[in-house]
Amino acid sequence: MLTVNLGEQSYDILIDSGVLATLGRLCVGRGLAGRVAVITNPSVAALYADLIHKSLADAGNQVTVLQIPDGEGYKNTTTLNRVYDELIEAGLNRTSFIVALGGGVVGDLAGFAAATYMRGIPFVQVPTTLLAQVDSSVGGKTAVDHPRGKNLIGAFYQPRLVLIDVATLSTLPKREFLAGLAEVVKYGVTIDQAFFDYLEQNSDRILAMEPGCLAYVIQRCCELKARVVELDEKETGLRAILNYGHTLGHAFETLAGYSSMVHGEAVAIGMACAARVSVACGHCTVEDSARIIDLLNRFGLPFTPPQVEKRHLMDTLLTDKKCGSGVIKFICNRGIGDHVVENLTTEQLLTLSGLEV
Repeated sequence: MLTVNLGEQSYDILIDSGVLATLGRLCVGRGLAGRVAVITNPSVAALYADLIHKSLADAGNQVTVLQIPDGEGYKNTTTLNRVYDELIEAGLNRTSFIVALGGGVVGDLAGFAAATYMRGIPFVQVPTTLLAQVDSSVGGKTAVDHPRGKNLIGAFYQPRLVLIDVATLSTLPKREFLAGLAEVVKYGVTIDQAFFDYLEQNSDRILAMEPGCLAYVIQRCCELKARVVELDEKETGLRAILNYGHTLGHAFETLAGYSSMVHGEAVAIGMACAARVSVACGHCTVEDSARIIDLLNRFGLPFTPPQVEKRHLMDTLLTDKKCGSGVIKFICNRGIGDHVVENLTTEQLLTLSGLEV
């Protein structure tokens, strides 16, 4: 068990296999009881909703299961307003709580609903994808997308508990599993060289989904993210390093309409671009950049940017939350295992990343 130490907002991250059935008891132990809404999507609901419902009901809760459509394209205010309607109809009040059961889309939207419904009610993260388990379920970032950009409407709102059942990865489609590995690589590139070395040396075991190997990878990612969040909860400085690969990645994802690539794939492409920028800025050798791209390739992730119009890419970058007065705080890798921030104009960024045409 890990604890994210944030004073009164501290919470535990429990990582194990076959632990979904313990959710109800764990919630009671944290003072969560009464009416609860489980927000999930149809594919996850078919696998785990009955088990989660029983666990929560057996602990004395009145349980409502809400299903939202699957996919980033539905992480918007239309879906959010429908969730609000259903929370009201189910009778949830300020003593109620929400369980986010699913991947990053479910966690982001359910968390933002919890942050804003009746000015905030507690919520619990139960991530079922690798990407959510190693990244989005930890740290309290909640949001929905806007047509002009990803995650533009959101709040920092910490969960009361993160329950990670590694066994859920056995039902994850291969593409989603590989997409999650992009966020895993990010931690090694920007924070922990020894972890990057481990990923290189154990890539075959990770791709084979060896349980012990996966448990270590998830545990280490959560440890690294918790450490960063504890030092900079609201992303005023250090936490920005977790955006490595995301500046251009989010832009590619937005321009694709959240349809042709999933989030982790967009981040992988953004990381490959960031590695090139890091070389151009003198922070990284060509050899280290090649190691990063080779590991992405080994994990079956894309690293070649899609064809997009420069004008559209620049417009999208200007809506990025890290952009101010036309200058982006761009996260570069310093070698492997460290990071540095470069203040770049959009023109400089596109030129240095090889996207100037």
